[in-house]
Amino acid sequence: MAAIAGALLAGPLAAEAQSAERVYRVGFIFFSADPTSPVVPAFRQALRDLGYVEGRNLVLEPRHLGGKPERASEVVAELVGLRVDVIVSGNNLTTRAAKEATTSIPIVMANNGLPVETGLVASLAHPGGNVTGVVGDTGPEVEGKRLGLLKEIAPRIARVA
Repeated sequence: MAAIAGALLAGPLAAEAQSAERVYRVGFIFFSADPTSPVVPAFRQALRDLGYVEGRNLVLEPRHLGGKPERASEVVAELVGLRVDVIVSGNNLTTRAAKEATTSIPIVMANNGLPVETGLVASLAHPGGNVTGVVGDTGPEVEGKRLGLLKEIAPRIARVA
């Protein structure tokens, strides 16, 4: 998940990476503050692999809700106030809070589910707005396409489980 989110960030951040060592501020929101979670170290490593190094051209602003969903708007408001260049969100709750808080800061979903059905994006092909990213559960739109591809690969298939 972290590597994919890091790769997604490469596009928006790389557009200006050639200029004089601009420092990028990346807000990263996750639900709990589990100190054993490998997500933040993996995210940092993925960004490092892309040439973004904390203290040189990157400031990472990790935030967590501490397991309290009601803090989502507060945490997002803090990141917006810091004028981060991008917000990386790990779930629908924080993505929704970010989408409601800003239309100008890019929001990268790192592990959301059903983004079309929940109103986070207009469609998977054309998300619109400032929300993009990687989703774990794409919903019926993509699942139907997968079934169609399976039928093309194995036209004689009669049952799929």
